[in-house]
Amino acid sequence: MAALEIPKFLAESYDYTEYVEALNWIGGEWVAGSTGETLDVVNPRYAKSISRVEMSNADDVQAAVEAANAAFPAWKALPMRERAQVMYRLKYIMERDLEELTWLVSHENGKTYDEAKAEVLKAIECTEFGCSLPNMAAGGQLDVSRGVNCRQVYEPVGVCAGVTPFNFPLMVPMWMLPQALVAGNTFILKPSEQVPLSAIKLAEMLKEAGLPDGVFNVVNGGKAVVEALCDNEGIDAFGFVGSTYVAKLVYGRAAATGKRALALGGAKNHLIIVPDADPAVTVDNVVASFTGCAGQRCMAASVLVAVGNVDKLIEQIAEKAKQIKVGEGLGAITNEQSVTRIRRYIDEAEQSGAKIIVDGRNTTQGEGYWVGPTIIDHASKDMPSAREEIFGPVITIVRVNDLDEAIDFENSNPYGNASAVYTTNGEVARYVVDRVEAGMVGVNVGVPVPREPFGFGGWNDSKFGHGNITGWDGYRFWTRPRKITSKWANQKDWNWMS
Repeated sequence: MAALEIPKFLAESYDYTEYVEALNWIGGEWVAGSTGETLDVVNPRYAKSISRVEMSNADDVQAAVEAANAAFPAWKALPMRERAQVMYRLKYIMERDLEELTWLVSHENGKTYDEAKAEVLKAIECTEFGCSLPNMAAGGQLDVSRGVNCRQVYEPVGVCAGVTPFNFPLMVPMWMLPQALVAGNTFILKPSEQVPLSAIKLAEMLKEAGLPDGVFNVVNGGKAVVEALCDNEGIDAFGFVGSTYVAKLVYGRAAATGKRALALGGAKNHLIIVPDADPAVTVDNVVASFTGCAGQRCMAASVLVAVGNVDKLIEQIAEKAKQIKVGEGLGAITNEQSVTRIRRYIDEAEQSGAKIIVDGRNTTQGEGYWVGPTIIDHASKDMPSAREEIFGPVITIVRVNDLDEAIDFENSNPYGNASAVYTTNGEVARYVVDRVEAGMVGVNVGVPVPREPFGFGGWNDSKFGHGNITGWDGYRFWTRPRKITSKWANQKDWNWMS
C-alpha cells in the first residue's frame, strides 16, 4: 500500500463501522508482518471486529530499526526549528481531522464521544508542546573562569522506541513523539494490538506533515514485538506505558541491553475526603474521577478514604453515580476478559462483607462489554478491591477515624501514582500533600494530571526508571547532554583551568 492511501474513517456516530487492516509502517511504506498472522480489532460497544492487525516479530522490528537508523543522520542534521515545523503542520492536520480522529478513538477503544474528543484534544496539546521546544531547549552557558566558557547542549540519542497501552490509543503516543522527534531522534511505535488504528492514522498524518520516511515507524503485534524492542541493541531509548507487572519486566529487559528505559505502570489512586469538603466541588469530581473512561485509566480514583463522618457526601456521590447513562455518559469496557475481572473484584468484596451501594455488575447495552458505575462501601483495608488495581468504573470506600490513618493506609499501598484530598482547609491540604506517597497529588482535583511543561509520572511501583514521560522531563529523557568547555587564548593571570 502506498503512502497516504489510508482512507478516511467514515463513522459519524456510534453505529458499527469497519476500517482498513492495520499494517506495519516501515521506512515510509505499508508492509505486512513476517508471521502472516493477524488479530481482530474489536469495537467494544458491539463485541464485533472492525479491522484486523498484523502480528509481527523480531524480523519486523529489525527492519524498522534499519529504516530508523538510515533516516537518523539527515533528520538529526536539520536545525531544531525545522524539525519542529513538522509538529506545527501535524497540529493543523489533527485539528482539521478532529471529528474523524474522535470517532476512530471511540470505535476502537469504546470511549464515549466526549471522552474520545478530550483525548484527541490532549494529544493536540502534547503536539503544541513539541512546537514550543525550540524556545525551551537552549542549553545554558557560563564563563566559568577568565577566558574559559562552559556550555551544555542536548543531543538526540538515536533510534527510540515506545510501547503504548489500549486505554489512550492517540494521546499516549503523543506523550513521547513530539519530544523525541523534535529532539532529532527517529522512532518506532508499538501500539496496543487491541487499538492499532489511531497509530496507523498517526503515521499517515506525520507523512502528510512532511516527516521524512523512516523517521517514524509502526510495528504492530504483541509480546514478541515488545521483547524484540527491549532486546534489539540498535535501539537507544525505550519508553513503556502499561501494567506494573509488565512495566517492571520490560524495564529490566530493556536496561539489560544498555539502552535507557522508562516504564510507567499501574496505580491504586486514593481520594481522601474530610468532613469540611465542599459538596459542590467534591461530588461531581469524585464521580468523574472513578467513572471517566470507564475507569480504564491509570489516573482513575479507585479508593475513597472517608475520614470521620462524611455519610452525606457519600450519599450524594452514590446518587450522582446512579444517574449516569451507560453508553452515553459511560463508555464500554475494552474487552470481555476485563469485564470478568472487574465483576470478580465486586463479587469478592460483597462475599467478604462489604456493601455494594451502587451496583453495575448486570449492566448491559446491546452485545458489547459493559460494567456500570459501582461503589463498594464499608470495605476492609485488606480486601483486594481496596488494594489492587481494578481498572474499571469501580470505587471502594474505606472508612478511617482520622487523617493520619488515611495517610498511613494510602502509603501502605505499593503503588504511588496519584492521590487527592477534598477539603476547604488549606492546612489539611498541605498536611496531605506533604505526606502521601504519590508522584501526582490533587487538591479538590480527582484526576491530578499535570499539564505541559510539567511531567507525568508516579512513584514507587507505578514507575520504573528516572524522570517523567511528558513535558520537559520527557525531552531530557529522549536526549543526552553534551558539555563543552572552550578556551581561545592564554590569560595573564593563570589558575588551574588556564
